[in-house]
Amino acid sequence: MSRIGISEGFRDPEPAGRLVAMIRETATEPVRIMEVCGTHTMAIFRHGIRSLLPDTVRLISGPGCPVCVTGAGDIDAFTELAGRPDVILATFGDLLRVPGSTGATLARARAGGGRVEIVYSPAEALNLAEANPDATVVFPAIGFETTIPVIAAVVLEARHKQITNFVLLVSHKVVPPALEQLLSDPDLALDGLLCPGHVSAIIGSDAYAPFAEKFNTPCVIAGFEPLDILSGIYAIVRQVGAGRAEVENTYGRVVGRKGNTRAQQLTRQVFAPCDAPWRGLGMIPGSGLVLRDEFRDFDARYRFGLKDKAGTEPRGCRCGEILAGKVTPPECPLFNNRCTPTSPVGPCMVSSEGTCAAYSRYGQPDQYRTSRENSA
Repeated sequence: MSRIGISEGFRDPEPAGRLVAMIRETATEPVRIMEVCGTHTMAIFRHGIRSLLPDTVRLISGPGCPVCVTGAGDIDAFTELAGRPDVILATFGDLLRVPGSTGATLARARAGGGRVEIVYSPAEALNLAEANPDATVVFPAIGFETTIPVIAAVVLEARHKQITNFVLLVSHKVVPPALEQLLSDPDLALDGLLCPGHVSAIIGSDAYAPFAEKFNTPCVIAGFEPLDILSGIYAIVRQVGAGRAEVENTYGRVVGRKGNTRAQQLTRQVFAPCDAPWRGLGMIPGSGLVLRDEFRDFDARYRFGLKDKAGTEPRGCRCGEILAGKVTPPECPLFNNRCTPTSPVGPCMVSSEGTCAAYSRYGQPDQYRTSRENSA
């Protein structure tokens, strides 16, 4: 007898069909659900989950793509440093084509002679600094709770090894304050949150309890396979139908109540909370991180005397509204017109987790509903 792999087991069409039937039977009234995570957005499109749901269930893509929510001002800082002859900018590949205020990108900076290197981990950026003692290696530190502890560990290693030519340009975001803002928005009128599995593995399911209670909104944690997502959606519509609002964890094989306490401790050791700008959501109190004073020597803004600048969004681009759940990509006049996967204008088309990229790659015409139709 052949063994079924874990991923294949979570893609079994028979239990998927049963879940879809239960969702259809339960969701007799309109239910608006935001999938917060960009990985969820891509998985929902890739597996055709929207096409399986009844018209009463509306999925709204949220600001769960770290590249997308990184503001134009931060991108401007990245490209500015990439142009310095004494700097090697070591970045994840997703950032290469994200435009700043003037349309400048790291890819263009590299084509113009800037020393921009693609790395696959912050540890690789640290190795690059060790191998190039005559240059300062700048690592753009973006991402949510999942990546922050890894970067914190690399900072501690750099201090231990006394590597002084390695710095971070920090643009980290943490998810809970953004959820507070989204649930406070009466225009969104969300009935439930499909909470991110990766982030939840770090912060734990208990982190969502205040939101379920304060906003009377179900918060359900789900994994990324089809059965995970369908189970999460069913849990939300079941709670809404019963008039309940609780935290429910359908991803128990990965997520616990308290999360990864060691990862949380690493984050607190190296970083401190701060207010941070989110593309589309504006300045959100306590939603960002900065290096603590004892790690200031690893701060690129301190090292190079950079000033925080707001930056401006690409003209005509509606990525901000898309990230805030206000509109869908087809409502942007640039979508699949001047802004395409091969020639992107906004970050939501650039990133592999961007909503525009998902619509462009997987979307079907009957899924191109406007936000007003979605709220009907």
